[in-house]
Order: sequence, then structure tokens, then C-alpha cells
Amino acid sequence: MNLNEQTFGTELEYVRISRESAARAIQSVVGGDVRYVGGSYDAWECRAADGRVWRAVNDGSLDAPSHLRAEVVTPILKYADLDTLQEVVRALRRAGARTTACCSQHVHLGMENFTPEQIANLAKIFYKQEELILKALGTSESRLAHYTRRTDASFIERSASRKPRSSGELNRAWFGRSNLNPEHYDPSRYRDLNLATLWRTHTVEIRAAEGSTHAGEVKAVIVLCLALAVKAKTAKAASAAKREYNEASAKYDFRVFLLRLGLIGDEFKTVRQHLLKRLPGSAAWKNGRPAAVNA
Repeated sequence: MNLNEQTFGTELEYVRISRESAARAIQSVVGGDVRYVGGSYDAWECRAADGRVWRAVNDGSLDAPSHLRAEVVTPILKYADLDTLQEVVRALRRAGARTTACCSQHVHLGMENFTPEQIANLAKIFYKQEELILKALGTSESRLAHYTRRTDASFIERSASRKPRSSGELNRAWFGRSNLNPEHYDPSRYRDLNLATLWRTHTVEIRAAEGSTHAGEVKAVIVLCLALAVKAKTAKAASAAKREYNEASAKYDFRVFLLRLGLIGDEFKTVRQHLLKRLPGSAAWKNGRPAAVNA
């Protein structure tokens, strides 16, 4: 399995733009037709020329007047669609979309072809590097306190000790009990890595990223999520030991992790730059540039 095969969808939260304007901005890139569908999310849709549906819906968590907030929900996409998605993000920005501290980006990874063991691998890989990932994505402390809480260590302990081999066993590890039909707004969903969606949409949601109107940043978040999924799918096992965050070596440590995920070479150069830019330290030197080199 590689990045090209992994499916995903993303939700992009914006303010200062109406849902109709967002849908028409999307249409300017993907073609097709725009229509108002209403409903509880007061949604506008763009059915693209290829038949896939993009949506702009209301999100009450956004701190903006109701007519000036839009959560853009993509259809199922693949790596090959990232150029189109970046053009959509640019069109939304031109149409007036902006982000504030209330906005975020969520990525849903398709898990239809993953075993429970592989999904547990994803959770353990994420948990091990959680602090580096959160720092790299710039996740705010206010978000971590509410809608994007850190991974529940007891879930990791249960999945590591019991090694779930069925959907039911993984379900009990996640919820601490059997809950095969969770409600849409089950409290367990408010984690940086959300497995509650598995039993509703066969996806795992990564909720850690802040909102952005920068197409390169949006792409970098998605590529990281895709690479995590591919690593989980192909790894024979994963360690559940959490890595401590070291500010002195953070940029170096995360660069090494990205390379181990396969994000190597010119194709991922800009992705690495976006994912490393918030971290302190040196990407080339674990303990800082040696004095002998500076001399």
C-alpha cells in the first residue's frame, strides 16, 4: 500500500464567507452545479463535473455570525486529488474565507481495508509521536482542552494489552465497553485521534490541525495523515510507549520521523517545510549545530 491508494476526506472550517459563496468558489475549480439543500446544517452543495459532491455546511462551533461561517466538506479523495483541493482552498481564500482561533481542519482516513490490528497500529504510532505531531500542527492549548483532547492513555493500554483482533474487541478498547452504534456526538469523538467514527463511517478522524487558508499547509496536514495510515497498514507491529517531547531536538526528531514515514525527496520537500516550521531546534543537528561547525 502507498499514499496513492489511501482514501481520505477533509473538513475545512472558515469564517467571513457565506456557505453559498463557498460552494460557488468550489464550483469555480471543479465545475458542475451548485444548489441549496438546507436541512439542519443549512447546506449548500456543489456537484462537480465528475459527479462527486462537495458541501458547505453551517457549524455552530465557529465564532462568527451564522451567515458568515462555512465548513467545507470534501467528497472521498485520493492523493491524486490534492492539486485540485489546493486550488479549491485558493479559490475559497479569494472569495473571502478566513480562519480564526475557532477554526480547524479535520482529516478522515478510509479504514475499509484495515484490520483491527492495523487500526490499533495507527493509534499507537500516533500516540507515541503525539506531542511532536501536536507541536508541528500548532494545536492550541484551548483546542486540546475541549474539542481535541489528547489520546486516552487507558485506550492505548487496553489495545496494547488485549491486542484487538475483531471490530468488537477494538470497540470495547476504545469505549471501555461495547458500543457498536455510537451516537454522532458521542463524547469520545473529541480527541486528536478519533476512532468513534469507525462504527459510523468506517473512517478514523484526525482532528489536531488548526484551520488554514494556505493551500500548502492544508496539503501538508493531509499528507502527514496519509503517511501515518500507510505506515500503520504496512507495519508488523507498533510500540505503545509515548515519546517525550524535547524542545532542543524537536525539529530534528520530527524530521527523522517524517523520513521514516516515507516523506523523502523533492516530492515532499514543501510538505516537510510546513510540518517542521513551527518546531524549535535544528532539522540537521539533534543537539544543535556543533561549535566546531560554527567556527
